[in-house]
Amino acid sequence: MTPDATMAPTDSWQQHSDSEREELLSSMPHQPGAQSVHWRNLISFWLLGLCNNFSYVVMLSAAHDILSHQRAPGNHSHVDPEPTPIPQNSTSRYDCNPLSTAAVLLADILPTFIIKLLAPLGLHLLPYSPRVILCGACAAGSFLLVAFSQEVVTSLSGVVLASISSGLGEITFLALTAFYPREVVSWWSSGTGGAGLLGALSYLGLTLVGLSPGNALLSMLGLPVLLLASYFLLLKSPDSLVSQRDGVLETSAQQPLIPEESSKPRLNFNVNLSFSERWNVFKGLLKYIVPLALVYFAEYFINQGLFELLFFRNTSMTHSQQYRWYQMLYQAGVFVSRSSLHCCHFRYIWILSVLQFLNLGFLMAAVWFGFLPSIYLVFLIILYEGFLGGAAYVNTFHNIAVETKDEHREFAMSTACIADTLGISLSGALALPLHDFLCQSH
Repeated sequence: MTPDATMAPTDSWQQHSDSEREELLSSMPHQPGAQSVHWRNLISFWLLGLCNNFSYVVMLSAAHDILSHQRAPGNHSHVDPEPTPIPQNSTSRYDCNPLSTAAVLLADILPTFIIKLLAPLGLHLLPYSPRVILCGACAAGSFLLVAFSQEVVTSLSGVVLASISSGLGEITFLALTAFYPREVVSWWSSGTGGAGLLGALSYLGLTLVGLSPGNALLSMLGLPVLLLASYFLLLKSPDSLVSQRDGVLETSAQQPLIPEESSKPRLNFNVNLSFSERWNVFKGLLKYIVPLALVYFAEYFINQGLFELLFFRNTSMTHSQQYRWYQMLYQAGVFVSRSSLHCCHFRYIWILSVLQFLNLGFLMAAVWFGFLPSIYLVFLIILYEGFLGGAAYVNTFHNIAVETKDEHREFAMSTACIADTLGISLSGALALPLHDFLCQSH
């Protein structure tokens, strides 16, 4: 039974306020079988985070390959052992592609930005199951389209599908956390961090052992299937949790626990929130949205604007290999920090945005003046950059889940996720002219 059952107006779980649901869930581990269901849901949200972000991460890891190689004429196979390089700017010390990898970033983020911008206006009217199916279909389509593509434009269309999948999935699953204990937020965040690490590492590893980029992408088609299985087969709906308790809960679903509780606020879905309520909630979220957007602006300006320009000729790694290592180490830092909420909690996200902008300034100077002697110093800085970005993400949504009123949490969680997308979109737009300027001036 999937969580779509929570959308029914007669659903017993909805008839409890959020504080009541927390009390019921906290006592459930003492019931037979409830502990296993609790862990099933935690693992489900981890896998949903992993699968949802996987295609998005892989497309960014493959960005340099997408732009620097094209299919040989007449080759309609995904097997391409000898891709034809697109002529590069040999006069530049940066070994520039004609087009910045920020173009892939924009294709990978703008559809997500549009979805998140429009979602609060009506996405809640579409049940969860069709959304999840669409996410899985778009993710699979992105791998297939890029793998068999013979032109950059076609590959970018596949990247757009990955963006639709990850963007729709993020806003869907973050909203879904409102119906479960707050603990699932940290598991979801850890899963998205795992997607970054495993996505970048798998693409790097598969290409290092000799697979073509196309074959590497085709080998990842199992992830959309795992997404659907995690949602439809592994995740238990809140109603399923309630049904495991004794008949007391069944009675409590039909009448207040005590007479005085009849006036307690019930769970309201987005459709029941007025425009003024939505606006007030949004204004309250700005203290988190703005710092998170700044963190992501700085880190993705680094990732897609500076990574390909931090090219070291005094190493055995090719330019593409260096770029893949940058992406993998960044995602490793993100994974560690997104999984560290229980041991490291940040209340003031703006501190992380200041530190990330210091990172951006230092690496910008390194690109312009070329004073870094070794790629391994860059590896350490990029790992630290990932730490900051992941910590900002998981702490932002944890703080929102804890501080938002019960009846506003579903709307708040789905709205706040526009912050990272906004920062990434702006960074991609500015990274394109920066790439052209630096490549033409050096």
